[in-house]
This record gives sequence, C-alpha cells and structure tokens, in this order.
Amino acid sequence: MAKYSEKTQDHVERTMRRRKKGTLKSGKGGKGGTVKSRKQAIAIALSEAREKGYKAPKKSAKKSGAKKSTTKKAAKKNSSPTKSAAKKGAEKRVAKKSGTRPAKKGAKKKSAARK
Repeated sequence: MAKYSEKTQDHVERTMRRRKKGTLKSGKGGKGGTVKSRKQAIAIALSEAREKGYKAPKKSAKKSGAKKSTTKKAAKKNSSPTKSAAKKGAEKRVAKKSGTRPAKKGAKKKSAARK
C-alpha cells in the first residue's frame, strides 16, 4: 500500500520544482517569504494536498517508548528543591549553637514597641 496517492506525489513534485525555481512562498496565499528548506517545501505540499482531499498522512508515528521513560527519570533527578539538604543542615547547626531558630520565609517580625 502506497504512503501517498499518485496525485499527492505529483503535487509534491510540482512544489519541489517551485521551490528550486524560487517561487514557492510560505503562509496562506503565498504571503510569506520564499521557502528554501526542503523539509518545509514538502510540508507545504502535503498540507495543500490534504486540503484538496488527496491521500496524505498527517503525522508519522514515532516509536520511542524507551526514550520517554528515561527523560522522566532525568527530569526527576534534575528538579532541585528550593533549599538543598546541605544548606538546611547547616542552618539547623547554626540555630542550635546560637539558640535561635532560623526565620521562616514570609514570617513577620514582632514589634518590640507593641503594647
């Protein structure tokens, strides 16, 4: 079974010629700039072919199941909390020595002049 219909293949062929000639424009109605990329020209040709009703697949399915699981693990390793464990430990040791507690984020100081 063919990936594209004959008409779609012809349309891609014509579009590639227009690209080489320098008359292929990007965007609806050719309002954009001149297309120089081969991949972009093919994408435009397939998009136009789909609009005309020719047989052209929308996207190719990528089989990368193993990659997805490794990227999730890497994302978990790279995500760091706001304060590292070493910093928290150091703050606790300083607080024990001085006898005061470290100030919490967003905590307001009590006023001494309060009656």
